[in-house]
Amino acid sequence: MNYTRMPIEIESPEEIGYSTIQYNLAESSVRDIHLKDLNLNLNDVLLCYGHHRGHPDLLACIASESSILKPDDVLVCSGAATALFIIATTLLNSTDHLIVVRPNYGTNLETPRAINCAMSIIDLTFDEKFALDVDQIRQSIQPNTRLISITNPHNPTGTVIPEAILNELVELAEEHNCYLLVDETYRYLNFQTPLLPYLAEKSKRVISVSSLSKAFGVPGIRIGWIICRDAELMTRFLAAKEQIMITNSVVDEQIALHILQNQESLLQETHQQIRTNFAIISQFFTQNTYLEWVEPTAGVVCFPRLKAGYSINTTAFYESLYSNYQTLVGPGHWFEQDKTYMRIGFGYPTADELVAGLQNLERCLMEHIK
Repeated sequence: MNYTRMPIEIESPEEIGYSTIQYNLAESSVRDIHLKDLNLNLNDVLLCYGHHRGHPDLLACIASESSILKPDDVLVCSGAATALFIIATTLLNSTDHLIVVRPNYGTNLETPRAINCAMSIIDLTFDEKFALDVDQIRQSIQPNTRLISITNPHNPTGTVIPEAILNELVELAEEHNCYLLVDETYRYLNFQTPLLPYLAEKSKRVISVSSLSKAFGVPGIRIGWIICRDAELMTRFLAAKEQIMITNSVVDEQIALHILQNQESLLQETHQQIRTNFAIISQFFTQNTYLEWVEPTAGVVCFPRLKAGYSINTTAFYESLYSNYQTLVGPGHWFEQDKTYMRIGFGYPTADELVAGLQNLERCLMEHIK
């Protein structure tokens, strides 16, 4: 496999150093929490090999969000990134074909590239409000198409695919005997509407992926999961997991179980903070001179762009924003888009940090706009 480091990882806050960033608007998650915030005693956890599929209580807890899913339909992995890697390397090889939307999280593109899988990329556009066109996907299907890959809620735009469109995609996968992968990492951050059901409930041809990292502020425990009702395929995913890591950390799984058992109270506070910050960033875009956005409907990110009629030296701008203002956003090239786009995360900073960071963004744009 031909691995290539992704810009989003090379330039991530953890790589360049959190201590160098005062106003972090680059994160696509809520604020990280401390273990002590969970009031969880781990003294009785036996540090043994864990269950290969995941702790039974954790599997049952994940499945309990649905009246259709069973614990056997769930495979717990070390984060959504590992789950996506397992899916790509299990289903795809150099003779297969993948359809994937873009912009997207880098691994949904880079892992298939690493195994030389042929890809048809469906580009979402700002002018179409990042809406997914099913006909584009339909026209891209080939005899060897094995997988259609989408994200919902979408990263980095924060848009949500309507259920009617999702149903069409499920029908396409069933009709063409391929799988529909939906990266649902942001489902718990659907702060304006009720929690979205897992799309995997709809068909055995659908694979859902999710995790705790983004919504609960615990990326350090590395817990995500695959959901699919195809038992044979889930056995293949398990075989891949066993060859990569055998089991997850038993400590991480106990923390994850505690979080999911208390998700209602944890998310209530989180969603209130997101709504506060969403009001701040919405006001910013009503007044900002240089940027325009497609208003997100879920998640904690948006993907604005520079308005027509303005030009900017993007390299100098992003360097100045970081070096002179200690402010970080996610440049468009993190998502294989023009650098006049940027991902702004509004869930990680406090309200005061978000206000100051957006003010810094405005000032820096004024300095560099031509």
